[in-house]
Amino acid sequence: MNAVSSNRIATEAAPSSARGAGRPKASEGHPIDVHVGARVRLRRTLLGLSQEKLGETIGLTFQQVQKYERGANRISASRLFMLSHALDVPVSFFFDDMPADADAAKVEDDADTSGQDLGAYEPDPMAKRETLELVRAYYRIPDATVRKRMFELVKAVGKSGAEQPAA
Repeated sequence: MNAVSSNRIATEAAPSSARGAGRPKASEGHPIDVHVGARVRLRRTLLGLSQEKLGETIGLTFQQVQKYERGANRISASRLFMLSHALDVPVSFFFDDMPADADAAKVEDDADTSGQDLGAYEPDPMAKRETLELVRAYYRIPDATVRKRMFELVKAVGKSGAEQPAA
């Protein structure tokens, strides 16, 4: 048996924890990567861009954009800069509304965070499709006065719902 085949056997036989100790599974992603990806998806959908169109704009496949949006792949600083230009937002936009428990001060290297509890990551309500549809419908109201009154109505209903005790 040569060195290559014995190495392959050792790798295949090794438990998954030995291969990437301390790193989140690819499907999970780091909470900060997931948040940044959700912000990319939010802005892309608000602009009405497909993953394919955004990918073409910055030289990526739609699959790579998809991985970034899920947080499965980490976005480099240069790529984040390109995304900010393509999506017409400052780089800081991608970190807006980030939960405190995903704070970069608590995060060092992936290998060093294996024992840390970064807390339960709750997705940003701004990343929900329902929010996107509401915003698009709101801005399709042609009359600014009607739009303002709808805004006030939604705020009032939201306040009254929060004041009522749960059943």
